[in-house]
Amino acid sequence: MEGILRNSDFKNDLQFRLFQFTIKAITLVRRLPKGKEYDVFSWQFLKSSSSCGANYEEAQGAVSRADFSNKMAIVLKEIRESNYWIKIIIAITENKDEWIKLGKESFELMNIVGSIRAKTSVQRKFN
Repeated sequence: MEGILRNSDFKNDLQFRLFQFTIKAITLVRRLPKGKEYDVFSWQFLKSSSSCGANYEEAQGAVSRADFSNKMAIVLKEIRESNYWIKIIIAITENKDEWIKLGKESFELMNIVGSIRAKTSVQRKFN
């Protein structure tokens, strides 16, 4: 179907999964109840969840191993923040099933990104 992105349209599986994570986040946030508290959680969650894929894209253009490692550290921080907001939303919303699935995907993505970050981390000596 024209206009629909597939896994083959992406450089690698992680890039595709981060993209899908953002799309699912947007879709689920649209279904949340309206209210000031949900507005705050939704905004914060949308910023962190969309930042994961965007920063991963930046990492793909890194100019050095250190630059790549730094950008992956940002991806890791953003996915961890996303996990936090998902937990809050699961705790306060009635329709938990889709959020629980997204939370599992977010946790898996965090582990993958964390592993990449650990393997590419540049050890610095502090005096």
